[in-house]
This record gives sequence, structure tokens and C-alpha cells, in this order.
Amino acid sequence: MPNSSNARFVLVVASLAIFLAGLMGSSVNIALPAIGRQFGVGAVAVGWVTTAYLLAVAVGLLPLGRLADLHGRSRAFTAGAVTYTAASLLCAVAPSYGFLVGFRALQGLGGAMVVGTSTALVASAFPPEERGRALGWNTAAVYTGLSLGPFLGGIFTTRLGWRSLFVANAPLGLLVVILAVWRIRDESTEFRGARFDLPGALIYGAGIASLMIGFAGLPALSSVGLLLLGAATLVAFGVWQLHTRSPLLDLRLFQTNRTLALSNLAAFANYAATAAVGFLLSLYLQHNRGLTAEEAGLTLIAQPVLQALFSPLAGRMSDRIPPRIVASVGMAMTALGLGLLTLLRPDTPIPLLVAILAWLGLSFALFSAPNTNAVMGSVDRHLYGVASGSLATMRALGQMTSMAVAMLLLSLYVGSSAINEANAAQFLASTRVAFAVFAGLCLLGVFASLARGAGSAPSARPASTSADTTRS
Repeated sequence: MPNSSNARFVLVVASLAIFLAGLMGSSVNIALPAIGRQFGVGAVAVGWVTTAYLLAVAVGLLPLGRLADLHGRSRAFTAGAVTYTAASLLCAVAPSYGFLVGFRALQGLGGAMVVGTSTALVASAFPPEERGRALGWNTAAVYTGLSLGPFLGGIFTTRLGWRSLFVANAPLGLLVVILAVWRIRDESTEFRGARFDLPGALIYGAGIASLMIGFAGLPALSSVGLLLLGAATLVAFGVWQLHTRSPLLDLRLFQTNRTLALSNLAAFANYAATAAVGFLLSLYLQHNRGLTAEEAGLTLIAQPVLQALFSPLAGRMSDRIPPRIVASVGMAMTALGLGLLTLLRPDTPIPLLVAILAWLGLSFALFSAPNTNAVMGSVDRHLYGVASGSLATMRALGQMTSMAVAMLLLSLYVGSSAINEANAAQFLASTRVAFAVFAGLCLLGVFASLARGAGSAPSARPASTSADTTRS
């Protein structure tokens, strides 16, 4: 049973950790033009500062989540916070663009350990009837970080330089480490004695890396080859998981649990449609509209502020209303907001853009916490780590896909050059096409979200059968 005396502490520490991840992600987006100028790289290349982090998260979530199941979630959470904090300091002193990208990848591995365990820690600490509200506050912490990121990122980048972002990140990371070591204890034992699937981890990592690097490098012929290799490798991973005794991810769980499978698919569609919005609009505001990093950050803050304000309410709603209903409404609203961004012009009024971003923030809030509640409510407690890891993997793959689409379109329209007055029109055309693609993805996600079935409030979920367990 959840330990009520420790539940709020777990929620605070887990929320602080993912607040930090959100803060870092959105502030780095604002700093990308400054990073590109310092290292002399174009718009496509500088995107790898974000993409390297997301790729490392996507590659690391499943194997690191499995290690957390085998050796304890709180240990994995703490190790992730240590790695994340150390990598932040390394990013701050990176001597070259290549080192910066490498250190961001290391930061991503730390982020994978934190993100992959935080939801499971929170869900385990609260009873089912309070889980949606707790996950709503947890989600609000991410969006609060995203809210402050553009604002603080703009100030730090403009006045102290982009390296100051990573320096400022370290004290909060150290605080998370201290608090986690002091009091968080969630050493689940359900999978103790099971073996770690090292071949599966290597196959999975190679497949994801090949697929995403290939996608980002299109339309080059070598990238097409990487795409085919990645797809074939992931098929091999699926076959291996069905036959190994201790899989990283038991695929039979998704065959027997419709809600889990379709909620994960909806999460992938949502993040694939939305993760690159801040990246593209940051470039638009600074290159097409001539705003400083600080001014661009203040403009972009509208979206995550609304997310932070409404996520607890959306989470609470999903304790009383079937989560698929709330999440589906949020996804449909997101599609509308992305559709409006396809009308972006060189002279689009900034107040109108802020209004669209606020609409998107409300839409994201209505989707994220209820969808997470649906995932965690679809499995028994001993599978919280599996459910949390699968959802985090879908989120990372969606974010990676979103950035890959954005970088592909930038490559096609702008090439490897830095964005300037000569190619500003081509850049704007690429953003409009990207938002059209993203709106289409969101519409597909609405169907996945609704297809979960009639559903029920999480507290009323029927117990899972023994077939819904991961093999040891």
C-alpha cells in the first residue's frame, strides 16, 4: 500500500527533478541561435544540441528503466540526478560544438533515469483515487519549468551568455540528489533475480539511433540506408523480446492491454506533433521578427504557463471523468492550435501568436496528465515501472520524431546555412509545412485516444489478469 506519510515528499522531489528537465529543455531552445553563432554552425546543425539529448533519452529509457526494476527505482532516480547534474557542468565548459553535443547526450542518459522512474515513484506513493491529482501536480512541475525556461533562458543568454544556463542548472540538480538520498525509498522487488537483457538493450539502442539519425539526415541517400537499417533492427528487437526469458519490455502486455497500448500510441502522436513547436518559434521570433533571446522567451512563456496552471485541474478531472475523454478533447484542441500556426506570416501580430500559444498550453494540459493517469490506471502496482517506462519512451520517441521532422524540413528548405535575411522566407515556409504535418499527426492521435474504449475512472479499473505481467 502507498505510504501516505512519505507520499508528498516523493511528489515534491520527483516534481523538482522533472521541473529541472523542463526548465533546461525550454531554456536551451532559446539559446540555440547564440550557440550557433559562437560555434559557427547552421540552423540544422545547431538543432543537434536538442536532438542529441532527446536521442539519448529515447535510447536509454527502456534499458535503464529495466535496470531500475531490477535494482530499485529510487537508486536509479538518484543515479540519474547525479549524471544529469554532472553533465550540466560539463556542458557549461564544453570547448567545442562536438563536445557540447556529446555532453548533452550524457545529460540525456541521466534524464532517462530520472524521467523513467519519477512517474512510477509518484503513482506508487498515492492511492488510485488520488493518483490523477498527484500526476497532475507532477505534470504541472514540468510545465512550470517549461514556463520559466524561455524567460530565464532569454535573460541568462542575453546578459550572461548561454553557458550560464548550464551552470545555473547544477545547484537544483544537487538539491534533488541530496533529497533523494535522504528520504526516497522505493526498492521494488517484483523482478529481483531476473536477468538484464543486454543483447536486447544493444539491439534496441542501435535500432533507435539508426532510425532517428537517418530521419534527421534525410534526404541524403546514406540516411535512407540508416532508416531501413533502423526499421529492420527494431523488427529484430521485437522478435527477440518475444523469445527471450527476461525481456526489456514484454510485448504481450500490449497485446492484452488495449488501454495501455493505445494510450502510449496517443502519447507518441501528441509529443511528435508538439515537441518542436518551441524550437521552431524560437528561431522564427529571433530571425524573422528580430526579437532578442529575452524578448522571444517572454513571448513563448504563454504556452507552458497555461499548461502549469491547468494540469492539476486536468489531473483531478481524470479522477472523476474517464481519462480518455479529457485527453481526447485536449488532443483535438491541440490539432486546432497547430492548424492556426500554419497561417504564420512575417507580420503575424505577436498578441495573436501569444493567444495561440496560450490555447496550445491549455490543450496540452488537458491531454498530458489524464493520458498519464490512463496509462498508470491500466496496470497493477507491480507494473508501474513498466508502464512509466513505456510512456516515457513514447514521449522521448515522439519528441525525437518531432525534432527530426523539423530538421528535415529545415534541411530541405534552408540547407546547411545559418538563417538570415536571404533565406528567411524559405525558413518560414518550412515552419508552416512542419505545423501542417504536426496538426495531421495530432488528428491521428485523437482517433488513437478515442479507440481505447469506453474506459472508466482509474479507481474503478478492473484488476489486471496474470497475463498482464512481465516475465522474469
